[in-house]
Amino acid sequence: MKKIIVLIAFFSSVAVFSQSKGDVNGKVFFNYHYDMTEDVVQQSAFEIQRAYLGYEYTFNDKFSAKVTLDVGKDDGSDYTVYLKAAQLDYKATDWLKLSGGLIGLNQFSDQEKFWGYRYIFKSYQDEYGFGTSADLGLNAEFKLHKTLKMNLFVLNGEGYKKVQDLYGKYKVGGNLVYNPIEELTFKVYYSGQDSKKMIGEEPNTTIVENPTVTNLALFAGYEFNKKFRIGAEYNAMYDGEKYSDAALDHDLSGYSIYSTYVINDKFEIFGRYDQLESNKVGTATTNWNASKDGSAFLTGIQYIPVKGVSSSLNFQSWNYDLASKNNESLIYLNLEYKF
Repeated sequence: MKKIIVLIAFFSSVAVFSQSKGDVNGKVFFNYHYDMTEDVVQQSAFEIQRAYLGYEYTFNDKFSAKVTLDVGKDDGSDYTVYLKAAQLDYKATDWLKLSGGLIGLNQFSDQEKFWGYRYIFKSYQDEYGFGTSADLGLNAEFKLHKTLKMNLFVLNGEGYKKVQDLYGKYKVGGNLVYNPIEELTFKVYYSGQDSKKMIGEEPNTTIVENPTVTNLALFAGYEFNKKFRIGAEYNAMYDGEKYSDAALDHDLSGYSIYSTYVINDKFEIFGRYDQLESNKVGTATTNWNASKDGSAFLTGIQYIPVKGVSSSLNFQSWNYDLASKNNESLIYLNLEYKF
Protein backbone atom coordinates (compact mmCIF):
# COMPACT_ATOMS: atom_id res chain seq x y z
CA MET A 1 0.00 0.00 0.00
CA LYS A 2 2.84 2.38 0.83
CA LYS A 3 4.38 1.73 -2.60
CA ILE A 4 1.09 2.63 -4.30
CA ILE A 5 0.81 5.88 -2.31
CA VAL A 6 4.40 6.80 -3.20
CA LEU A 7 3.74 6.10 -6.87
CA ILE A 8 0.55 8.19 -6.91
CA ALA A 9 2.34 11.08 -5.21
CA PHE A 10 5.24 10.86 -7.67
CA PHE A 11 3.00 10.68 -10.73
CA SER A 12 0.88 13.59 -9.49
CA SER A 13 3.85 15.85 -8.76
CA VAL A 14 5.46 15.05 -12.11
CA ALA A 15 2.21 15.74 -13.95
CA VAL A 16 1.78 19.14 -12.25
CA PHE A 17 5.41 20.14 -12.74
CA SER A 18 5.45 19.05 -16.38
CA GLN A 19 2.72 21.53 -17.28
CA SER A 20 5.35 24.24 -17.32
CA LYS A 21 8.73 22.50 -17.51
CA GLY A 22 10.30 19.34 -18.93
CA ASP A 23 8.76 16.28 -20.53
CA VAL A 24 6.95 13.30 -19.01
CA ASN A 25 7.34 9.93 -20.71
CA GLY A 26 5.95 6.46 -20.12
CA LYS A 27 6.05 2.97 -21.59
CA VAL A 28 4.15 -0.27 -20.88
CA PHE A 29 4.80 -3.86 -22.06
CA PHE A 30 1.63 -6.01 -22.01
CA ASN A 31 1.06 -9.53 -23.35
CA TYR A 32 -1.16 -12.56 -23.50
CA HIS A 33 0.65 -15.86 -23.97
CA TYR A 34 -0.37 -19.47 -24.47
CA ASP A 35 2.17 -22.11 -23.42
CA MET A 36 2.19 -25.31 -25.49
CA THR A 37 5.07 -26.89 -23.53
CA GLU A 38 4.47 -30.48 -22.43
CA ASP A 39 3.31 -30.82 -18.79
CA VAL A 40 3.34 -27.05 -18.23
CA VAL A 41 1.46 -25.90 -15.11
CA GLN A 42 0.35 -22.40 -16.14
CA GLN A 43 -0.91 -22.76 -19.69
CA SER A 44 -1.94 -19.18 -20.40
CA ALA A 45 -2.02 -15.75 -18.79
CA PHE A 46 -2.32 -12.02 -19.29
CA GLU A 47 0.77 -10.19 -18.09
CA ILE A 48 2.31 -6.74 -17.73
CA GLN A 49 6.03 -7.39 -17.95
CA ARG A 50 7.21 -3.81 -17.48
CA ALA A 51 6.00 -0.27 -16.96
CA TYR A 52 8.20 2.83 -17.02
CA LEU A 53 7.44 6.39 -16.01
CA GLY A 54 10.03 9.11 -16.48
CA TYR A 55 10.66 12.81 -16.46
CA GLU A 56 13.30 14.72 -18.45
CA TYR A 57 14.36 18.31 -17.95
CA THR A 58 16.78 20.54 -19.87
CA PHE A 59 18.46 23.26 -17.82
CA ASN A 60 20.31 24.86 -20.74
CA ASP A 61 22.29 23.77 -23.80
CA LYS A 62 24.89 22.13 -21.54
CA PHE A 63 23.00 20.46 -18.68
CA SER A 64 20.03 18.06 -18.66
CA ALA A 65 18.64 15.47 -16.27
CA LYS A 66 16.17 12.60 -16.15
CA VAL A 67 14.49 10.36 -13.59
CA THR A 68 12.82 7.04 -14.48
CA LEU A 69 10.84 4.55 -12.39
CA ASP A 70 10.73 0.90 -13.47
CA VAL A 71 7.85 -1.33 -12.34
CA GLY A 72 8.36 -5.03 -13.00
CA LYS A 73 8.38 -8.55 -11.64
CA ASP A 74 10.92 -9.59 -9.02
CA ASP A 75 11.46 -12.54 -6.69
CA GLY A 76 8.61 -12.65 -4.18
CA SER A 77 6.60 -9.86 -5.80
CA ASP A 78 4.64 -9.56 -9.02
CA TYR A 79 5.24 -5.82 -9.24
CA THR A 80 8.18 -4.09 -7.58
CA VAL A 81 9.13 -0.44 -8.11
CA TYR A 82 12.77 0.36 -8.87
CA LEU A 83 14.58 3.60 -9.57
CA LYS A 84 15.87 2.95 -13.10
CA ALA A 85 17.56 6.29 -13.80
CA ALA A 86 18.55 9.39 -11.85
CA GLN A 87 20.98 10.89 -14.28
CA LEU A 88 22.67 14.24 -14.88
CA ASP A 89 24.19 14.87 -18.32
CA TYR A 90 26.75 17.53 -19.19
CA LYS A 91 27.53 18.24 -22.84
CA ALA A 92 31.01 19.67 -22.44
CA THR A 93 31.75 20.06 -26.16
CA ASP A 94 30.47 18.78 -29.49
CA TRP A 95 32.70 15.73 -29.02
CA LEU A 96 32.37 15.04 -25.26
CA LYS A 97 29.38 14.29 -23.01
CA LEU A 98 29.64 13.33 -19.34
CA SER A 99 26.95 11.53 -17.32
CA GLY A 100 26.72 10.72 -13.62
CA GLY A 101 24.33 9.15 -11.11
CA LEU A 102 22.16 6.17 -11.84
CA ILE A 103 22.83 6.16 -15.57
CA GLY A 104 21.69 4.29 -18.65
CA LEU A 105 24.43 2.12 -20.13
CA ASN A 106 25.53 1.40 -23.68
CA GLN A 107 26.58 -2.24 -23.31
CA PHE A 108 23.70 -3.54 -25.40
CA SER A 109 21.72 -0.39 -26.25
CA ASP A 110 22.82 -0.42 -29.92
CA GLN A 111 21.95 -4.10 -30.28
CA GLU A 112 18.60 -3.58 -28.57
CA LYS A 113 17.75 -0.66 -30.86
CA PHE A 114 18.75 -2.63 -33.94
CA TRP A 115 16.75 -5.69 -32.79
CA GLY A 116 13.81 -3.32 -32.36
CA TYR A 117 11.40 -5.47 -30.33
CA ARG A 118 12.34 -5.02 -26.68
CA TYR A 119 8.66 -5.29 -25.65
CA ILE A 120 8.61 -8.81 -27.13
CA PHE A 121 12.00 -10.18 -26.05
CA LYS A 122 15.10 -8.68 -24.44
CA SER A 123 18.34 -8.35 -26.35
CA TYR A 124 20.84 -11.19 -25.87
CA GLN A 125 23.07 -9.82 -23.10
CA ASP A 126 20.09 -8.55 -21.11
CA GLU A 127 18.14 -11.81 -21.43
CA TYR A 128 20.95 -14.14 -20.35
CA GLY A 129 22.58 -12.10 -17.59
CA PHE A 130 25.65 -10.73 -19.39
CA GLY A 131 24.94 -7.15 -18.33
CA THR A 132 22.48 -4.54 -17.11
CA SER A 133 20.85 -1.55 -18.77
CA ALA A 134 21.63 0.90 -15.92
CA ASP A 135 24.00 1.25 -12.99
CA LEU A 136 25.44 3.75 -10.52
CA GLY A 137 28.57 5.46 -11.76
CA LEU A 138 30.14 7.78 -14.30
CA ASN A 139 30.23 7.65 -18.10
CA ALA A 140 32.10 9.66 -20.73
CA GLU A 141 31.07 9.63 -24.40
CA PHE A 142 33.54 10.73 -27.08
CA LYS A 143 32.82 11.53 -30.72
CA LEU A 144 36.21 10.70 -32.22
CA HIS A 145 35.12 11.12 -35.84
CA LYS A 146 31.87 11.39 -37.74
CA THR A 147 32.10 7.61 -38.23
CA LEU A 148 33.57 6.63 -34.86
CA LYS A 149 32.37 7.07 -31.26
CA MET A 150 33.49 5.65 -27.94
CA ASN A 151 32.39 5.63 -24.32
CA LEU A 152 34.27 4.74 -21.13
CA PHE A 153 32.69 4.08 -17.74
CA VAL A 154 33.35 3.28 -14.09
CA LEU A 155 30.42 1.70 -12.22
CA ASN A 156 29.44 -0.07 -9.02
CA GLY A 157 28.78 -3.15 -11.17
CA GLU A 158 25.71 -4.51 -9.35
CA GLY A 159 23.08 -2.94 -11.65
CA TYR A 160 20.24 -0.56 -10.82
CA LYS A 161 18.42 -2.95 -8.47
CA LYS A 162 21.31 -3.09 -5.98
CA VAL A 163 23.83 -0.69 -4.48
CA GLN A 164 27.52 -1.50 -4.21
CA ASP A 165 28.10 -4.63 -2.12
CA LEU A 166 30.10 -4.40 1.10
CA TYR A 167 33.35 -5.73 -0.33
CA GLY A 168 32.93 -4.73 -3.95
CA LYS A 169 35.35 -2.97 -6.22
CA TYR A 170 34.46 -1.19 -9.43
CA LYS A 171 33.46 -2.23 -12.92
CA VAL A 172 35.32 -0.49 -15.74
CA GLY A 173 35.04 -0.81 -19.50
CA GLY A 174 33.77 0.76 -22.66
CA ASN A 175 32.30 0.54 -26.15
CA LEU A 176 33.68 1.41 -29.57
CA VAL A 177 31.11 1.94 -32.34
CA TYR A 178 32.08 2.38 -36.00
CA ASN A 179 29.70 3.45 -38.79
CA PRO A 180 31.69 3.47 -42.06
CA ILE A 181 28.40 4.24 -43.82
CA GLU A 182 25.00 5.14 -42.41
CA GLU A 183 23.56 1.68 -43.04
CA LEU A 184 26.38 -0.33 -41.46
CA THR A 185 27.32 -0.58 -37.76
CA PHE A 186 30.20 -2.38 -36.03
CA LYS A 187 30.60 -2.47 -32.25
CA VAL A 188 33.06 -3.86 -29.70
CA TYR A 189 32.39 -3.96 -25.94
CA TYR A 190 34.70 -4.97 -23.09
CA SER A 191 34.41 -4.73 -19.30
CA GLY A 192 36.03 -6.15 -16.20
CA GLN A 193 34.79 -6.25 -12.61
CA ASP A 194 36.84 -7.17 -9.56
CA SER A 195 35.20 -7.98 -6.23
CA LYS A 196 35.77 -9.54 -2.83
CA LYS A 197 33.80 -12.01 -0.74
CA MET A 198 33.63 -13.06 2.89
CA ILE A 199 34.21 -16.71 3.77
CA GLY A 200 33.12 -18.24 7.09
CA GLU A 201 30.98 -16.91 9.91
CA GLU A 202 31.66 -14.32 12.58
CA PRO A 203 34.05 -14.05 14.28
CA ASN A 204 36.06 -16.48 12.13
CA THR A 205 35.77 -14.78 8.76
CA THR A 206 38.22 -14.20 5.92
CA ILE A 207 37.92 -11.71 3.09
CA VAL A 208 39.33 -13.03 -0.18
CA GLU A 209 39.55 -11.77 -3.74
CA ASN A 210 36.96 -12.99 -6.23
CA PRO A 211 38.03 -13.66 -9.82
CA THR A 212 37.56 -10.80 -12.26
CA VAL A 213 34.35 -11.13 -14.27
CA THR A 214 35.18 -10.10 -17.83
CA ASN A 215 32.72 -9.50 -20.64
CA LEU A 216 33.32 -9.29 -24.38
CA ALA A 217 30.76 -8.51 -27.09
CA LEU A 218 30.99 -8.09 -30.86
CA PHE A 219 28.13 -6.77 -32.99
CA ALA A 220 27.51 -6.02 -36.67
CA GLY A 221 24.32 -4.74 -38.25
CA TYR A 222 23.28 -3.72 -41.75
CA GLU A 223 20.12 -1.96 -42.88
CA PHE A 224 19.21 -1.97 -46.56
CA ASN A 225 17.09 0.85 -47.97
CA LYS A 226 15.03 1.17 -44.74
CA LYS A 227 13.26 -2.06 -45.76
CA PHE A 228 15.44 -4.88 -44.50
CA ARG A 229 17.92 -5.16 -41.64
CA ILE A 230 20.04 -7.99 -40.32
CA GLY A 231 22.20 -8.08 -37.21
CA ALA A 232 24.50 -10.58 -35.54
CA GLU A 233 26.34 -10.55 -32.21
CA TYR A 234 28.75 -12.77 -30.32
CA ASN A 235 28.97 -12.56 -26.53
CA ALA A 236 31.31 -14.14 -23.99
CA MET A 237 31.56 -13.83 -20.20
CA TYR A 238 34.44 -15.32 -18.23
CA ASP A 239 34.63 -16.26 -14.54
CA GLY A 240 31.03 -15.35 -13.81
CA GLU A 241 27.64 -17.02 -13.53
CA LYS A 242 26.17 -13.55 -14.11
CA TYR A 243 27.68 -10.13 -14.79
CA SER A 244 27.67 -9.38 -11.04
CA ASP A 245 28.30 -12.92 -9.68
CA ALA A 246 31.93 -14.02 -9.92
CA ALA A 247 32.67 -17.75 -10.17
CA LEU A 248 36.10 -19.07 -11.10
CA ASP A 249 36.25 -20.91 -14.46
CA HIS A 250 32.49 -20.51 -15.01
CA ASP A 251 32.10 -19.16 -18.55
CA LEU A 252 29.12 -18.37 -20.79
CA SER A 253 29.14 -17.68 -24.51
CA GLY A 254 26.85 -17.62 -27.49
CA TYR A 255 25.48 -15.67 -30.40
CA SER A 256 22.31 -14.09 -31.70
CA ILE A 257 21.14 -13.47 -35.28
CA TYR A 258 18.06 -11.38 -36.07
CA SER A 259 16.44 -9.76 -39.07
CA THR A 260 13.41 -7.69 -40.03
CA TYR A 261 11.58 -6.98 -43.26
CA VAL A 262 9.48 -3.81 -43.34
CA ILE A 263 6.38 -4.41 -45.47
CA ASN A 264 5.07 -0.84 -45.06
CA ASP A 265 4.75 1.78 -42.31
CA LYS A 266 2.24 -0.46 -40.47
CA PHE A 267 3.55 -4.02 -40.84
CA GLU A 268 6.88 -5.76 -40.26
CA ILE A 269 7.91 -9.41 -40.09
CA PHE A 270 10.88 -10.53 -38.00
CA GLY A 271 12.88 -13.54 -36.88
CA ARG A 272 15.64 -14.30 -34.38
CA TYR A 273 17.84 -17.20 -33.31
CA ASP A 274 19.90 -17.33 -30.06
CA GLN A 275 22.40 -19.90 -28.85
CA LEU A 276 23.71 -20.10 -25.25
CA GLU A 277 26.45 -22.44 -23.98
CA SER A 278 28.46 -22.89 -20.78
CA ASN A 279 31.64 -24.86 -20.07
CA LYS A 280 32.59 -27.81 -17.89
CA VAL A 281 34.30 -26.88 -14.61
CA GLY A 282 37.07 -29.06 -13.20
CA THR A 283 36.25 -32.76 -13.48
CA ALA A 284 32.52 -32.22 -14.06
CA THR A 285 30.93 -34.29 -16.82
CA THR A 286 28.26 -31.74 -17.70
CA ASN A 287 28.35 -28.03 -18.33
CA TRP A 288 27.76 -25.93 -15.20
CA ASN A 289 24.74 -24.18 -16.77
CA ALA A 290 23.38 -27.30 -18.48
CA SER A 291 19.83 -26.78 -17.14
CA LYS A 292 19.62 -23.49 -19.07
CA ASP A 293 21.92 -24.02 -22.07
CA GLY A 294 20.21 -24.27 -25.43
CA SER A 295 18.80 -22.22 -28.28
CA ALA A 296 15.87 -19.85 -28.78
CA PHE A 297 13.85 -19.19 -31.91
CA LEU A 298 11.38 -16.34 -32.44
CA THR A 299 9.33 -15.28 -35.43
CA GLY A 300 6.33 -13.06 -35.84
CA ILE A 301 4.64 -10.01 -37.31
CA GLN A 302 4.34 -6.51 -35.92
CA TYR A 303 1.47 -4.10 -36.53
CA ILE A 304 1.65 -0.40 -35.65
CA PRO A 305 -1.89 1.08 -35.71
CA VAL A 306 -0.77 4.54 -34.56
CA LYS A 307 2.48 6.21 -33.51
CA GLY A 308 3.34 5.12 -29.97
CA VAL A 309 1.45 1.81 -30.12
CA SER A 310 3.01 -1.45 -31.34
CA SER A 311 1.50 -4.94 -31.37
CA SER A 312 2.79 -8.35 -32.36
CA LEU A 313 1.60 -11.91 -32.84
CA ASN A 314 4.63 -14.19 -32.54
CA PHE A 315 5.91 -17.69 -31.81
CA GLN A 316 8.73 -18.31 -29.29
CA SER A 317 10.54 -21.55 -28.52
CA TRP A 318 13.47 -22.76 -26.43
CA ASN A 319 15.29 -26.02 -27.15
CA TYR A 320 17.36 -27.27 -24.20
CA ASP A 321 20.70 -28.99 -24.73
CA LEU A 322 19.78 -31.20 -21.78
CA ALA A 323 17.71 -34.07 -23.17
CA SER A 324 15.86 -34.60 -19.87
CA LYS A 325 14.19 -31.18 -20.06
CA ASN A 326 11.05 -30.47 -22.09
CA ASN A 327 11.54 -27.97 -24.88
CA GLU A 328 9.34 -24.87 -24.61
CA SER A 329 6.90 -23.52 -27.21
CA LEU A 330 4.67 -20.46 -26.73
CA ILE A 331 2.36 -18.20 -28.71
CA TYR A 332 2.46 -14.52 -27.71
CA LEU A 333 0.28 -11.51 -28.38
CA ASN A 334 2.41 -8.53 -27.28
CA LEU A 335 1.46 -4.88 -26.96
CA GLU A 336 3.59 -1.79 -26.26
CA TYR A 337 2.19 1.68 -25.72
CA LYS A 338 4.36 4.70 -24.97
CA PHE A 339 4.09 8.44 -24.72
